[in-house]
Amino acid sequence: MTFQEQIKQGIPSVLPEPKPYPSDANRAPKRKDILSADEKQLAIRNALRYFPKEWHQELAAEFAAELKQFGRIYMYRFKPNYELKARSISDYPAKCEQAAAIMLMIDNNLDPAVAQHPEELITYGGNGAVFQNWAQYLLTMKYLSEMEEDQTLHMYSGHPMGLFPSSVEAPRVVVTNGMMIPNYSKPDDWEKFNALGVTQYGQMTAGSFMYIGPQGIVHGTTITVMNAFRKVLEKGESPKGKIFLTAGLGGMSGAQPKAGNIANCITVCAEVNPKAAIKRHQQGWVDELIDNMPELVERVRTAQQNEEVVSIAFIGNVVDVWESFLAEDIFIHLGSDQTSLHNPWSGGYYPVDISYEESNRLIREEPEVFKEKVQATLKRHADAVNKHTAKGTYFFDYGNAFLLEASRAGGDVMAENGIDFKYPSYVQDILGPMCFDYGFGPFRWVCTSGKPEDLDKTDAIAADVLNKIMADSPEEIQQQMQDNITWIKDAKQNKLVVGSQARILYADAQGRAEIAKAFNDAINRGEIGPVVLGRDHHDVSGTDSPFRETSNIYDGSRFTADMAIHNVIGDGFRGATWVSIHNGGGVGWGEVINGGFGMLLDGSEAAERRLKSMLLFDVNNGIARRSWARNEEANFAIKREMARTPKLKVTLSNNVDDEVLSNLDF
Repeated sequence: MTFQEQIKQGIPSVLPEPKPYPSDANRAPKRKDILSADEKQLAIRNALRYFPKEWHQELAAEFAAELKQFGRIYMYRFKPNYELKARSISDYPAKCEQAAAIMLMIDNNLDPAVAQHPEELITYGGNGAVFQNWAQYLLTMKYLSEMEEDQTLHMYSGHPMGLFPSSVEAPRVVVTNGMMIPNYSKPDDWEKFNALGVTQYGQMTAGSFMYIGPQGIVHGTTITVMNAFRKVLEKGESPKGKIFLTAGLGGMSGAQPKAGNIANCITVCAEVNPKAAIKRHQQGWVDELIDNMPELVERVRTAQQNEEVVSIAFIGNVVDVWESFLAEDIFIHLGSDQTSLHNPWSGGYYPVDISYEESNRLIREEPEVFKEKVQATLKRHADAVNKHTAKGTYFFDYGNAFLLEASRAGGDVMAENGIDFKYPSYVQDILGPMCFDYGFGPFRWVCTSGKPEDLDKTDAIAADVLNKIMADSPEEIQQQMQDNITWIKDAKQNKLVVGSQARILYADAQGRAEIAKAFNDAINRGEIGPVVLGRDHHDVSGTDSPFRETSNIYDGSRFTADMAIHNVIGDGFRGATWVSIHNGGGVGWGEVINGGFGMLLDGSEAAERRLKSMLLFDVNNGIARRSWARNEEANFAIKREMARTPKLKVTLSNNVDDEVLSNLDF
């Protein structure tokens, strides 16, 4: 069967032969054995409903074995035989070009060069899933191949509920992931309901088909690291020879060494999984691999002396690095951590002094022992960080729940008031006030032709638009504009593409809309093929997360999720091709609600109308909320936008002088 015929088939008519698990695959962590005997039967009953009854006897035993071995039913047998990668949009069988674009994005998220655990349909973060199982993938692609322009596919945590009549203006796909009744949103709830096959953890861009490989986070990390050095170095002082110490080389975290190189520093990034470190080295995202501490210490000293720009992956535990650098009196300028601590008990973070293999055994066979060892390591980790910060290290939480889990483990990370953390979130200290409040966030696009020359042309278009906007930009946003102009000019030489021909930069509403219009005009002229627009959920408006995206909201509303919900609904009726809303993300299930979108530009007048309406709201929804929270930068930005857009009218905050409140009697 051809590629197109396989997609149109969906669930095959003949039961495929079982597939051996690839010996060289990067396996997902084995999940907890959390279901009762009755619940295991229910999980298998749930899985079998995708298949005809005559297959049930054979598949029941197979799925029971998967559940026992992996803690999940992935249905390996049904993984398609064709290569999973982003093809040209014209290669997909579709009645609707928007549907073909979504198929392309789904395949890109499952490309082994992009995905962390592709066999288990996990894109990044250890549990960020595109689908729960391969049957869902097959059905979804079949539905998309049949979709017409007045239908919408509704997806419940990876499960394609079906095609429903809608309208040309409606989104083609609506995605929800992990949307639980609030009291059933704890980590063990996710383990249980995911094992039953009724929900999944979509992370952020994984479950919304908008992940573009580590490039997406490279840019945000670059902006963060550059501005962090600006906070700690003298004006004009170079980061060359200065150390940025962190951990994690899996999915999103794999961007850190590349970002460190772009920021011109020494990056030391620890990773306990050798396969993950080797993969990033092979992809060119990290310069050197070292697996023993004496060699690491010597190499770092040499790099300091020579003021090198170099990234080093240390295959081992980051706690050992913090402690050894303390003993060796190696000064760390910037410190952070980007391990998947939103998922601490299932492989997101590994204990020190235990092998990677033994840790994986404990996860499955002795989960309580594993949890105890993780929490002991977190306390030790926090203690080492505290000793370095006492010597002048600038440490920031990278939004991965490090401080949250360290505090729960009893680590010394709380401020004197016992409420706040003693270290800031990178959003709280850097991206929030410097970028998000002004409306700058991770705008991204994918050239659906798959042609590198199309990406080159879009890079040039974006750079030209930004240069023109910068000429008339106020002083408050000149640094952001220049950083992104520099980024887009250097993007190709930094070899950022993995998987699809994609790009990202930080832009505000004006920048996003003008770049998008310029793309649409170029498509209309036949200069480039169709383009998919999107963004990370980690943005101005898309996410309500009290310890990350909205950590610089101080009016008490950072624990509410109104903004993210309004964002996805508002984008949906303003022209998005697909929208998504998720419980969970980089900081953990039950800790965040985040929304995303995708939009296909096809060169039409309708696409221009949609992009202008949707992109304006997508950004300014968040600026308005941040302004209402009394954030000065957001107040400046929303007033500027209202002057630029007469039909935008936003409620502004009347701020209260401190003396009005100081003598009140409570």
